Order: sequence, then structure tokens, then C-alpha cells
Amino acid sequence: MTIDKKMTTNSFSLSSSSSLFSSALLPPAGGNLRRLFHFRQPLTITAAGATSFSVAFPKKKHWKQGEYPGFTEQTGSHNKKRTPIKNIKKKLDRKNNATAWVNTVTEALSDHIDKKQWLQALQVFKMLKEQPFYQLKESTYMKLLVLLGKCGQPGQAQQLFDTMIEEGLEPTTEFYTALVGAYCRSNIIDKAFTILHRMIELPHCQPDVYTYSILIKACVDASRFDLVESLYEQMAERSVVPNTVTQNIVLSGYGRAGKYEEMEKVLSGMLESMSSRPDIWTMNTILSLFGNKGQIEMMEKWYEKFRSFGIDPETRTFNILIGAYGKKRMYDKMSSVMEYMRKLSFPWTTSTYNNVIEAFSDIGDAKHMEYTFDQMRTEGVRADTKTFCCLIRGYANADLFPKVINTVQLAGKLEIPENTSFFNSVIYACAKAEDLVEMERVFKRMKDKQCRPDDTTYSVMVDAYRKEGMTDKIYDLEQEKQMMSASKFNDSVSGDEKQELMPT
Repeated sequence: MTIDKKMTTNSFSLSSSSSLFSSALLPPAGGNLRRLFHFRQPLTITAAGATSFSVAFPKKKHWKQGEYPGFTEQTGSHNKKRTPIKNIKKKLDRKNNATAWVNTVTEALSDHIDKKQWLQALQVFKMLKEQPFYQLKESTYMKLLVLLGKCGQPGQAQQLFDTMIEEGLEPTTEFYTALVGAYCRSNIIDKAFTILHRMIELPHCQPDVYTYSILIKACVDASRFDLVESLYEQMAERSVVPNTVTQNIVLSGYGRAGKYEEMEKVLSGMLESMSSRPDIWTMNTILSLFGNKGQIEMMEKWYEKFRSFGIDPETRTFNILIGAYGKKRMYDKMSSVMEYMRKLSFPWTTSTYNNVIEAFSDIGDAKHMEYTFDQMRTEGVRADTKTFCCLIRGYANADLFPKVINTVQLAGKLEIPENTSFFNSVIYACAKAEDLVEMERVFKRMKDKQCRPDDTTYSVMVDAYRKEGMTDKIYDLEQEKQMMSASKFNDSVSGDEKQELMPT
């Protein structure tokens, strides 16, 4: 069956001529759900009214020969001519306007960073750098480096780092660690090790426990436990002592890999150590590990064990329990934990509600999902991207496709960040509705918004094409995936830089 035929027979058609983001939150007549995404333009700061910043200076007076501009016959030589008050006011206004402009743009930069809008943040930062009255701050570079790392933009982070060095700012351990983190977050471990070697060669940029912890986490996530052991050895040689964060990372990795004996050895070592004692993060790490695997009995066992160590639960601990019970559809226990939180005056947070919404979303229980979301908004708890991902998938699972559009519109109205997970949920809804044209359009929109597709993206689309026997589409998608993987690698490591990348 062709895509065009699907368009005419399926009620989940997501591209109408009207803009759903700018219209009322109601499905279009006839169930036509086309044009799910309206292209929201990023905030652009213009120099509107810039003429108000300029000052019309008075024309210079041409004095006659023998006259001196500072004296008159009436005032004599002791009374100097005073500057007109109106000129002083203009200068003050110009200064105030310039200061106000800087403050406004600086606030915009901070806002983009908070919302993880890396492209807009870089645009505003470039604008600030062009102003003579703005002084560059190391803290701004640090915030941008961390932002780019979190947004999966290691290439942009490297470029920003290089620019910082060219402008004369001295690199520090913290800056290099942020750059290492940017590559590690994108699973480009070899490049991260290259930077580690560079740090070791620089006297004032020696790697610290935070640098090693970030690298260890990347190796753990990649199940490269051989590299983890090598990094531990290097830390011992350089007298860098692992802290609780480092050990928690390794604990989590061993647990996910099913290496429970190694996990218990690390935990035993923590109990005997003075520098890496188990804490609430240790407790949450272990509970989350077993909860995600659906091993409820082990999760409850470890909960009691940590309580015997004298570690008290926190809000995140209860949220982990709620999420685990919800995934196993153990709604009675899920409700009991929520009531216990109320009893102990622990607040219900965004994560609390997200876990409950996700539990109902997975089974397509739209009624209870909506009730939970409404209560969330009534109590003033802010929804985030995960909230809307769960809602979109929940409505798709319930075959309530018009409500998918309502949810996407509401996300736009609330300025919810559009990340890879968000687009994946919409692509999933399109595939569920068998609207492959809209699925492809959302996929293009995803790439236009600089959101890199992941394995989930390709898996959902391949399954959708396979159901229709579109082998040519599957082939093109697999080729594109390989090209993107190759491009990601080439952008991170140039031929001249490629060297021995294992830790020394």
C-alpha cells in the first residue's frame, strides 16, 4: 500500500494547512490531524529602536580668530563655560540604554541556557561578544560548555573551547573536564581520552577526581570495565582518591551488567572507606537499578538494608519506588508510597507525577492519565518534556489521536523543550496511526531542530516501514543511520589527532 493511499484512508492525518500550534486546542473538523508541528521560530533579539541609543552631538562652532571658546567678555577669565545640561542628560541616557540592552540580552542568554536551547544561546553569546562594553566571563564559557555537552553537541563544545583559548582565556582543569564531559555524554570515549592525555601534559590542568569520574561513567555506560580498571590504576598512581560519586557510578554499571558480586564488593569497600561512604545517592542508585529491571523483591530487600545502614530516604527515593511499582502495575503499593510521602510531608514533584502518568501511559489508560495530569497542574507542579512524552505515547496507545495534537499544541504553548525523546514520542504516535507521511515530516523537523535521531527513532520508523513492506525506505533509513554514525565519528576525531587512546 502506498503512502498516498494511507493518507486518504486513515483518520490520523497530521498535516492540515492551518497551524495547530497557533490555533485553539481542538482537533480540526473531520478528524484531519495533518500539520502536527508548526515551525516555531527561535527568539531573535533585534536592535529595534536602536536609533534611541545614538546621540545627536551639536555641531562644532568655528571661532573667529583671536577668540577663545572658554571665555567671554562678560564672564572674564575665571568663569569657564558650563556644559549644557541637555548634553549631559543625553550621555546619561545613552549609557543607561546601553546598560539596559546588555542586561536584557544577558537575561536572554541565561534563559536559553536554562531551557537548554543551545543554538539560540550561541547566537545571543555571539551578539554579546561584538559589543565593546561587554566583558567576557569565564563562568559564561563554562555554562555554555556544560550546556553543549548536555545537548549532545561535542563539536560545538570543542569549537567554543578553541575560541576561548584564542581570545586569551587560560584553560583550567574545570574547562578541560567540561570538554571531556561533552564528548563522554555523546559516547565519544576515544576523544575524551585524548583530552585526558593533553591535561596530564599541562602542569596547571591536571585531571582531578571529577575528570576521572566522568570518564569512568562513560566507560561504565559502554560496558568497558577493562578501561574502568585502568582508570582506577591511573588514579592510584596520581594519588587521586575516588569519592562516593565515583563509586556510585561503578556500582550502577556493575548492577546494570548483572555483575552483582562485583557490585557488592564495591559496596563493602565503601562501608570500610572514610572517603567514599555510602550515601543517599548510593541507596537511590541500587534501588533504581533493581526497580528498572523489575526486580521488586531485590529492590525492597536493598531498601531495608540501606535503612539499617542509617540512610534515610528522600523524595527521589520514593519516586524510584513509585516508578518501579507503576511499571509492574502494582498500583496499590504505588498509592501506598504516595500516601506515605504525604504523611511525612515529602512533596509530590514533577518526577512523582511523571512516574504515575507513565504507568497509565504504558497501558493506554487515558482516563487515569488525564486525571493525574490535571491534578499535577492544579497543584502547580511544572510539567516537563518527559510529562508530554508520556502523554503523547499514552494517547497513541489508547488510539486517541486527536488528543495527541492537543498535547503537542499545549507543549508548544508552555514552551516545553523539544528534544530527541519528544520527537520520538510523536514519531511513535504517527507510526501507531499508520500515517507515514506525517512520520517522515516530523523526522525532518527533528533534524532541522538539531535533535540527533537515536536508536529508538530508527527502530520505530523501520518497524513502521516493515509493516507496509517498504524495503526501499528501510534501506535508505539504514544507510542514513550509518552515515550519521560515521559523520559523528569524523567530526570528533581528525586524522592528525587520532593516536593511542587508551589510558596510560
